[in-house]
Amino acid sequence: MQTGIPFPNLSPELFSISLFGFEFALRWYALAYIAGILIGWRIAVASVRREALWPADTPPMTPRQVEDLLTAVILGVILGGRLGYVLFYQPAYFLANPAEILAIWTGGMSFHGGMIGVAVAVLWFCGRGGHPRLSTLDMMALATPVGLLLGRLANFVNAELWGRPTDLPWGVIFPGPAAQDCGQPAGEVCARHPSQLYEAGLEGLVLGLLLLWLASRGALKRPGLLTGAFLAGYGAARFAVEFVRQPDAQFVEPGNPLGLAWHVNGWGLTMGQLLTLPMIALGLWLIARARRAGA
Repeated sequence: MQTGIPFPNLSPELFSISLFGFEFALRWYALAYIAGILIGWRIAVASVRREALWPADTPPMTPRQVEDLLTAVILGVILGGRLGYVLFYQPAYFLANPAEILAIWTGGMSFHGGMIGVAVAVLWFCGRGGHPRLSTLDMMALATPVGLLLGRLANFVNAELWGRPTDLPWGVIFPGPAAQDCGQPAGEVCARHPSQLYEAGLEGLVLGLLLLWLASRGALKRPGLLTGAFLAGYGAARFAVEFVRQPDAQFVEPGNPLGLAWHVNGWGLTMGQLLTLPMIALGLWLIARARRAGA
């Protein structure tokens, strides 16, 4: 019989109240978004207050301007994340149901879309205010991993985005018929990779500590270096975890049980891996560019 670690008794809701016949709930996922944005904002403010970290000892903006940037970033995260999910993962469905495109409360957000949305928001803000683009992106890269860490932990609490079946001793028995549909013999449970925790550790904790270490070693004085490290580091971590992460259901077909978005004779890449390849390439280019400029 397959063994695994039982999923802990966790509720997706921190608390809920009923008012005038309506149910209001604060979910861990929403709290993770809020906390990630607020902590990231404080990291960004702390970085611009340390003038010696930046080129010519000049931060890209003032602490007050970081607060103004926050509004644009929030809009970029929400709109970019949703539109990325619509375009990358279920374009046919939303083309047939356009009224649901902005129904973010039903679920469905893409990190890659959110990242593009944030980049567009930052570039617009910099163009409008005359702030150095690469240094501002470096500041955002430094502030982002904490949000990734909290978001992936919230995914685990929600028992969503779990990994492929595994017989490793740390496999988790996630609840729900979808998680337990592994084709196992009747009466046996299905343990899966806790891929949310893998991503929290790699994309959030490890990458965040790496970027903080690089910043302390003078990386912010080379515009684009920290942004490149973030893109390449996140892309590599996500590419690796995708090998054990359960693909989105819309990609799984009888002839494609691994849910590969592109494949030839059973070998290929998931949508998550395809989307990380441009990130890794751009990240490596930015790193090489920053190193040449600082040589």
